[in-house]
Amino acid sequence: MGILDIFTGKGGIKAQKAYRAHGEGKYEEALRLYEEAEKEGMDQPKFLLGYSVLLIRNGQYEKARKILVQMQKNPQMTPEQRAQLFVNYSACVFRMGELEKGISLLERQHAHAPSGTVYQTLGYLYVEKFDQANKPVFEDKELPPEEDGEPAEGEEAPAPRILTAAEQEAEWQAALEKAAAFEAEAVDYDDEDAVCLDNMAQFLYRVRGDREGARAWFDKALSFKEGQIDTLWFLSRYDLEEGNTAKAVERLEKAVQGRFSPLNYVNRGIIEAELKRLKG
Repeated sequence: MGILDIFTGKGGIKAQKAYRAHGEGKYEEALRLYEEAEKEGMDQPKFLLGYSVLLIRNGQYEKARKILVQMQKNPQMTPEQRAQLFVNYSACVFRMGELEKGISLLERQHAHAPSGTVYQTLGYLYVEKFDQANKPVFEDKELPPEEDGEPAEGEEAPAPRILTAAEQEAEWQAALEKAAAFEAEAVDYDDEDAVCLDNMAQFLYRVRGDREGARAWFDKALSFKEGQIDTLWFLSRYDLEEGNTAKAVERLEKAVQGRFSPLNYVNRGIIEAELKRLKG
């Protein structure tokens, strides 16, 4: 091991350069350097986590997941880095269509060690799950019978169980109320966290259908982070309803300059298309 590896691990110099470029917003350069450092055996958690973030933002979910899975047994990780690993992994699997897996993982992490990043990410995943547009249609369904071994000779096999639509709806509603309590807990945990404030706003807007109540939370979120993409998007919806197209365009022009993530409700393409429509 070289002297630099003592401080930076395998892939030393390139990993450091990648991390520096990442912090300076030179994302393409950072991604290239991370890839080169990975080939040299990059093993430091902070560099691997940074690499996973760029891969996820770049839509390379399978590669990011592979790196995060391999990191789980890395003995060098701090508790904070392990929490970030779970957050990155959950964002990754959410975009791969495994929302429930991401939620389950973060619920376990939250029970073990609550943190701001878990409040932010799990709060958003709850909004995605319970969005009125995503609510499933409940119908009675047949479940396998509960059996204690094979039925004795001459005995009838147990009848299948029926899970009624009403029972499923009750389970859904109970889970929704649990999510609502979490959103409230998150803004109590840090009432100046713009992401958690936006999550609360989106929960009211998209889940509860309480657009009036949501607006105050969007306004509060914007007061702490004026460039927050989703907050600007939703506030532009209010502007349009009030006939203030110029204000909506102003918000969207600011939003489109932001750094998008897998946990944004809207992507750059959606905002660009909306700007084009509004500008005629």
